[in-house]
Amino acid sequence: MADETESTGRSWFDGAAFRQDLRAAWLDASAALLITLLLFAWLHQRVDAGTSATVDVMPFLLGGADTYWMYWLCQAFGWSGLLWAWITVILGLTRSSRAANRLPVSPARLEKWHRTTSLTTVALMFLHAFWFFAEEVRGNADGLGAAGRSWSAFVNTFVPGAYGSGTGLIAILIGLLALYLAIPLGLAYYARRAIGPRAWRTLHASIIVVYVLSVWHTLLYGTNVWYDGWFRTTVWLLQLPIAALLLIRLLAPAHRTHRGRLDLAGRWTARVAGAATVVTLLVVAATGRDGGRTRGVDGALLNVTQAMIWTGLAVFAAVVTIAVVRAHRAARAARRDRGEERRQPAEASA
Repeated sequence: MADETESTGRSWFDGAAFRQDLRAAWLDASAALLITLLLFAWLHQRVDAGTSATVDVMPFLLGGADTYWMYWLCQAFGWSGLLWAWITVILGLTRSSRAANRLPVSPARLEKWHRTTSLTTVALMFLHAFWFFAEEVRGNADGLGAAGRSWSAFVNTFVPGAYGSGTGLIAILIGLLALYLAIPLGLAYYARRAIGPRAWRTLHASIIVVYVLSVWHTLLYGTNVWYDGWFRTTVWLLQLPIAALLLIRLLAPAHRTHRGRLDLAGRWTARVAGAATVVTLLVVAATGRDGGRTRGVDGALLNVTQAMIWTGLAVFAAVVTIAVVRAHRAARAARRDRGEERRQPAEASA
């Protein structure tokens, strides 16, 4: 596939399609910005009224919401980013299953919406991190100059594993990994000609991990949902359609997949894991017990270390690499078989 791209003189990255999707995303991005501003006003009001769980965690915010407005803007972009991630995952799972052919909306339109919401999601994730950086710059008053405050804030915000205290030790690392994985895995669509359709679909399927990391980051570090209540329960309930669609996608994919023994074992493992996830989410939503914090009780020590996260990332990268290589080889073998089939009639007629 790469040789074909070189021979036709086309770039490995489809910049024209990327620019077209960016232009098409303006309405989507505008809606996301409006919702972000509404969330900002709502979060600000909750703190002023003392009804936000964040006040229990950081009581100095009570009566000082105006001072920490960048923190609330960071929180608002985080929530709108998670909402848009939810939307784009719903669209992507629907498009990649055979159920897409039975919907009133065409698969092409679904795919277009999936691409534009994906671009908006990445932008919201970055803005979430940026406003956390801005609040870090403002709040860092340890005798550092402007350059020192900016550098310290940059390291804490954008360098994976650098934030070294409290829950952020794990939560910020997870959030950054979600951001840094979302960019290449999302933009890989525009390099699909060079990667190859089958290998690209295999690579793109791994982006579900970005969504899982985003939800994990939110439940760990979103002080609005630290304690039991409808806010946290809603976050869990919203995962039900994701888990159900993922299970449908695994049972009835839109594209045929390679049928080796390893692939069959992987598909059944994923199906069992998807079914178990659906059951777990139902139990959590019904009981309200998800291992979250309890008011008035000091939080338990973190049961996940940074070493575990980095090890998990290495395993994830290895598994995805193996899957993509296998998909690439399967596609190459299929092209070779088709070439042999075309040559045989020609040789017979000669």
